[in-house]
Amino acid sequence: MSLFSLQHRRVHLASRSPRRRELLTQIGVGFDTIAFRDAQRGDPELDETPLPKEAPTAYVERLARNKASLGWRIVNWRGLLLQPVLAADTTIELAGELIGKPLDVDDAQRILRRLSGQTHRVLTAVAVSFDERTELLCSISEVRFRELDDDEIARYVASGEPMDKAGAYGIQGRAAMFVEHIAGSYSGVMGLPLCEAAQLLKRFGYQV
Repeated sequence: MSLFSLQHRRVHLASRSPRRRELLTQIGVGFDTIAFRDAQRGDPELDETPLPKEAPTAYVERLARNKASLGWRIVNWRGLLLQPVLAADTTIELAGELIGKPLDVDDAQRILRRLSGQTHRVLTAVAVSFDERTELLCSISEVRFRELDDDEIARYVASGEPMDKAGAYGIQGRAAMFVEHIAGSYSGVMGLPLCEAAQLLKRFGYQV
């Protein structure tokens, strides 16, 4: 067993997402949260703008890897406990187009109208960095929405739930009533695929 697994049973989570915190807690992984400061959020590595002709998988993998790598550098800059940094990124793909978080209420309604009655892909990449080494896995799931009418879309958006979520919905919340079928990882659709996260942590000596 590695020195890490013998001495430390925690990781640094490079995310403010309450959903990712809940999911790590669900599988018994202790963690300390690293929040990127505003100046760091302006770092080119955290720029969520897709590169020209960048494939959806390459996009989420790049962002997750960059977040984990920056998190590891922050651990060293701040003199934090040397334990693995876990980061993730989630995006939605519909008909070849990436769909991120809504810009405003109108954008959230527009996104949900597009997802109505359609099958989309949810891609979540998870990366772990420790001692200048970074490893990554990606989860891809398919989600089909039933037909949604304008009134229920408006009510859902008015709840505020969609505004900080890729694809303008949270499957663990009220939007569960929109989902007609899911193929893949439920936790991946939530924002942290637990199967892949556990596999990565094991590679770094963390026995989940």
